[in-house]
Order: sequence, then C-alpha cells, then structure tokens
Amino acid sequence: MDIMGVTIRTIVNDNVAIRCDGCREIIPGTPWRVNLLDTVAPEVAVGWAESTPVNPGPHQFHSDVACVRAWMAEKGYLFCRRGTVRDIMRPVPLPTEPASFGLCDGIHRDDHEFVEA
Repeated sequence: MDIMGVTIRTIVNDNVAIRCDGCREIIPGTPWRVNLLDTVAPEVAVGWAESTPVNPGPHQFHSDVACVRAWMAEKGYLFCRRGTVRDIMRPVPLPTEPASFGLCDGIHRDDHEFVEA
C-alpha cells in the first residue's frame, strides 16, 4: 500500500472480512453504521459479570434498509413506523414481559407506533 508516496509493505488491502450484521454478506467498501443511543446514563457502571440490555454498536450494514430491519427482527427489537432507519437510533423500553425495546429515530413529536421489524 502507498500512503503519500511511501510504500508500506505491512498494510495490505486484501481483507474483505467486513460483514453485514443483517444479511451476513460481505460489505464491499465502507459499511453503513447504526448506533443505538442510551436513553438514560446509568449512575453505576455495569459489572464485569453482567451485560447491558442494549449494545450501542456501531453495527455495520449494507446501505439497504432491509438489512437493518432484518437485524432488528433477529434481536427482537420493534421498529417505530413513525420514524425511519437512520444512523442514530434511540431504544425505547417497552412495558412487556420479558423486557424488550423498540427502536426509533426520535425525530417525530407524536406517540410511537411500534411494529415488528
């Protein structure tokens, strides 16, 4: 690889291992990333033996919205049909058993309408 006219032999471009989190296919070029924001920051950090209910990402996808929606469905997230899939999504805790989340872009001002992704 050449960077600014200098040949660096230890960096190669043949690694194409970036895979879409939705369809699991190889992503050529730069992936489209989706991050999930925390609704409220916890006062105490999660312990080493525990895990957070939502992995903030970034999660990598093809530029197709169907890949993101497939990933949401696989994880059990619901999708707010009042919003769209964007690079920053907000998890909304739902009053269900077991606890689940809906994902929304948070741009609309009216109530959420969650549907299966």
